[in-house]
Parts: sequence; structure tokens; C-alpha cells
Amino acid sequence: MEKKQSDLCFEILRRFHKENILDDLILIGSWCIYFYKDYFDNVPYIDRAAIRTRDIDFLIDKPARIKHAVNIPELLKDLGFVTILKGREGYVKLDHPDLMLEFLVPEKGKGTDKPVPLTKLGMNAVALRFLSMLTENVIKIKIEDFDISMPHPINFALHKLIIFQRRFKEEKAIKDRSAAVDILKALIEKGEEASIREVFNSMIPKWQKKVIKGLREAKEKDILNLLTVGASTA
Repeated sequence: MEKKQSDLCFEILRRFHKENILDDLILIGSWCIYFYKDYFDNVPYIDRAAIRTRDIDFLIDKPARIKHAVNIPELLKDLGFVTILKGREGYVKLDHPDLMLEFLVPEKGKGTDKPVPLTKLGMNAVALRFLSMLTENVIKIKIEDFDISMPHPINFALHKLIIFQRRFKEEKAIKDRSAAVDILKALIEKGEEASIREVFNSMIPKWQKKVIKGLREAKEKDILNLLTVGASTA
């Protein structure tokens, strides 16, 4: 992780904490891999120094419940972030040479191809499928003198096994798949096999099939057996 990127990420988190909006946000995406380091402090884990991504994504489970109002584009403007609009509908992203900041929400019902307004934050969000599983098992990670919310590594890894199959870019797909497998192996090393099965069994069958398909593509027979054979005898 380049120091410039990590310093900028930490400064964003500090400012969100100061403005009392961190409790409304769940950090998702590849930056979670970096911050999971303390969770896996006693087992072999991913080489975090090799993780480089411009995208820093925040998930908001219930936008209507945001308590504090702050104009995020203005809050981060002095750091060099500029507002850009993507697509015909005008999805808002904050762009910086080192980071790209975006907000996401779980897709509800039939979904929508329009941005979801985040009026109190001066932004809008993209609604995507499968994100609800990242809100169901959230953990807190200590960062300096405050906490950030992130999906439990189990949910994070199983989610990655689904979405890598939807990537258009092969390089990104391989990266997501590798991260998912590495985290699941670290969880197994940590002794969390039963918890992995429990989360997998709580998923709807359609999503379970996608996870199984992803593991087959990754040729991870041991993890596949843990979820399928192990689940039937639990």
C-alpha cells in the first residue's frame, strides 16, 4: 500500500469521524483487506503491502436514517477531491489522483438504474445487488482513537466469490477471487470453519449456488467440501 494512499484514506476516516457520520457508513471493497490485519494478527494473512486500489467504497444500509448532515464534497475539497458525474443519470464520485470515493446502497426489490439521493451528505449512491450480505454481520475495527464498521471477513469473502464472476475485466476478477480464497483460508486457519458454514447456510439458495460456482472455478476443493459436505453433516 503506497503511503500516500493510506495517509489520504486515514485522513478521510478522521474527518468522517469528526463529523459524526462514520456510524452511518460501512467500509467495503479492497480497503477492508488492509484493515482486517488486526483480526488476523495470529494467523498467516494476505501481503497487505501488495494491495493497491484507488477505489474506496462506503456502503449505507439505510440512507433515510443518516443522522448528521455534512456536505462531503466540500469536506474533502481541500484534499484535492473533485466531483465527477458518471453515466447519463449522474452518479456522483469524488476523484483524486490517489483515490476514487463512492457511496453504495443495497439494491431493493426490482432495483433501479438511477442514483439514490444522499441529501444529507451532498452525494448520491449507486444501488447494487448482493450488497445486503455485507450489512448482516458487521464488525468494528479500531483505527487510531475511533472505530470503523466493516463486513465480517466471512461475509466479505463470500461476497467476493459472487461478484468476481460479474467483473468485465479479467484482472479485477482474478484479484477478487484470490482475495476471497486467501481470506477464507485465513479464517479456516483461525478456526472459524463452523462460522463460515453458518453464514453460507444463511444465504439464499441462488447466492449459495454462485459461491459454489466461484469455488469450482477457483478449484478450491477443500473450501468447497467445507461448505457442501460439511454443511450436510453439521
